Amino acid sequence: MKDPVAPAAALLGERIRRARLDLGLSQEAIAGLAAMHVTNFGKIERGVANPSLLTVVRIATALGTDVAFLTQDIKREHLPPDHRVHSAREYLRERRRRSRRSS
Repeated sequence: MKDPVAPAAALLGERIRRARLDLGLSQEAIAGLAAMHVTNFGKIERGVANPSLLTVVRIATALGTDVAFLTQDIKREHLPPDHRVHSAREYLRERRRRSRRSS
């Protein structure tokens, strides 16, 4: 099996899978309700695809849940190591530090 796109994708996929199984529905059923191909749905559920926000909303709707449930507690630490993202707070702190240093 291919490695997940990121730990975030694996977490999202596992939550989708758990919600689907709790409903007792197949991948085909949820994919159909979400208006998507079952192959793509399976990739998302296995964590090997990175779905768009609209796709996640469609899946959440089909599962009878919301995006917040599916993405709860997925944070920066769940990004791939090569995707370093800085917060606005970090940016502002560094900008102030550099400004003080150059004064």
